[in-house]
Amino acid sequence: MRLTSKGRYAVSAMVDLNKQQSTGPVTLAAISERQFISLSYLEQLFRRLRENGLVRSVRGPGGGYLLARDAAKISIADIIRAVNEPVRTTMCENGVRGCHRGNRCDTHQLWEALGQHIYRFLDAVSLAKVCESDVFLDRVDLGDVDAYMPVAMPVSAVKIEAIS
Repeated sequence: MRLTSKGRYAVSAMVDLNKQQSTGPVTLAAISERQFISLSYLEQLFRRLRENGLVRSVRGPGGGYLLARDAAKISIADIIRAVNEPVRTTMCENGVRGCHRGNRCDTHQLWEALGQHIYRFLDAVSLAKVCESDVFLDRVDLGDVDAYMPVAMPVSAVKIEAIS
């Protein structure tokens, strides 16, 4: 499984923002200092978080960022998706290419299902729960599994490309 620093840093920064915003807007410089994340990297992440409606910016003296909605209504998956960071559990590109010489490997279905389950879990965990240190496997109410099932494609619609 691969979740790069982009997703991890975005979640850490959002946790920090939620914990600090009670006294007003939080500057990226302050988050950078507390979380040891470069300011320029945070600026990139927060641009995406703002564009996806998770944070809002406040301009002027005393400005900074605030959550755009309640932390209980922001899932960890929302944050990861906002910064365009897929959780990759396969080596495949486009569902087939890169997997095994243009064909799906024998374990593809296993890793694909794991990836869907990871997103199901991350969708069920709110930013508020992380901030409250209340993320326990036996307390997470996972969403309906049907929402994570891939849309079936007719076999005739699948195009397999040879890799040279």
